[in-house]
Amino acid sequence: MKTALIALTAGITLATAGCSLDSATQSADTVDVVIGYQSKTINTVTAGTLLRAQGYLEHRLADITKNTGTKYNVTWQDYDTGAPITAQMVAEKIDIGSMGDYPMLINGSKTQANERAKTEIVSVTGYNPKGGLNMVVVAPNSPARTLTDLAGQKVSASVGSAGHGMLVQALGKAGVDPKTGVEVLNQQPQVGASSLESGQVQALSQFVAWPGLLVQQGKAKLLYDGAELNYPTLHGVVVRRAYAADHPEVLDAFLQAQLDATDFLNTKPLEAARIVAEGSGLPQEVVYLYNGPGGTSFDPTLKPALVNALKGDVPYLKSIDNFADLDIAGFVQDGPLREAFAARGQDYDKALNTATNPSALSGRDPVCKTAVDNPATASELWLQGSDTTSAAANPTCLLKAIREAEARGATVRAAYVPDAELGTRWFADKSVWVRDGANHLPFGTVAGAQRYTTAHPGSVVVDYQQALAGAV
Repeated sequence: MKTALIALTAGITLATAGCSLDSATQSADTVDVVIGYQSKTINTVTAGTLLRAQGYLEHRLADITKNTGTKYNVTWQDYDTGAPITAQMVAEKIDIGSMGDYPMLINGSKTQANERAKTEIVSVTGYNPKGGLNMVVVAPNSPARTLTDLAGQKVSASVGSAGHGMLVQALGKAGVDPKTGVEVLNQQPQVGASSLESGQVQALSQFVAWPGLLVQQGKAKLLYDGAELNYPTLHGVVVRRAYAADHPEVLDAFLQAQLDATDFLNTKPLEAARIVAEGSGLPQEVVYLYNGPGGTSFDPTLKPALVNALKGDVPYLKSIDNFADLDIAGFVQDGPLREAFAARGQDYDKALNTATNPSALSGRDPVCKTAVDNPATASELWLQGSDTTSAAANPTCLLKAIREAEARGATVRAAYVPDAELGTRWFADKSVWVRDGANHLPFGTVAGAQRYTTAHPGSVVVDYQQALAGAV
């Protein structure tokens, strides 16, 4: 697919990811477009991995070339976190970048002193209204059951990232001083993953997809879900204002391309997960955990609740760094996205005021013979060798479907359930299950399951195999 797209865009070249190119250098009839993205931060895929793989931006720019004769040279640079993207934007070497909420704020703070580097947020890629995109995981054999058990321990995090911000807030809420109660090692995600596996740290606090990846691989278990904070977290797109002013057609093409990618992901999530997996090197089952129905909300609109959340993030940033005051209202600019919506004949305000996840499970449960219409319980089964999935009305129905499938010799590739307390989409076989009468309820963490059993006398924690056998 990539080869065909490159051949198609004769006037557009895709430079090797990771190279450095000054976007100000261009010939009279060629405009350079340098994009920084994070292939493994899969809540930015509609402005990164998926967008690149599908060639949507190149197609949009090729249309402009046909009309004006101006050519566009697109360079994609792949990074592990948002920090290096910001450094390159400060140096005016990246024009458009995608990253998480805390990194976007740091980006705005560090670039604002230079008019040519100054940035603004122009869209959201994905968000979670409760904060379920950041998690703390521990080794599979760790005795830790709550965050307080990490007191005096070493925790790996990327300082200044959304995963670190969640850790600081969560520890404070749990009564552990985030500065003295734990030792935070500032590490890149992959380094932190290795440190956890080798026992150099006792926990890892990171953004997606690292927690899900490590748990899926059997290298970690979930200790804390950021959704417990009940505070929105998001990823989005920043652009250098000077570049946008010089080349408004490029920003419009990018936002149109992002909308193309968003529509594709929300209508064909399984195929999108395959494409993202190929582009990122992540297992498709992990990508689909977050990019599938009921996972991340891929909605590009700059909702007031998300803007307010950004304002609330500022105290954390000031506590860890010399964070220059930033006018959040001025930093967030929805004008270009509104124009992109209007050009497609779509109502921006209607989308802005819609709080539901654009991608949700629906249909009819083939086992329980009932409608799948409640996002709080809807679950999903993916069998090995199948290019489709089946929806279940609730986790108990999913367990029945798994048992029936295995009885006829099928192999489960992945099964997904929403946490009964927090709603976070998680792996069924990695969940902590509670039996309450005839119902089986999944929880991401031991602590979550214990909160439920404490409040519901008679309910009991069971393992996954017991849940499968007991679902009737």
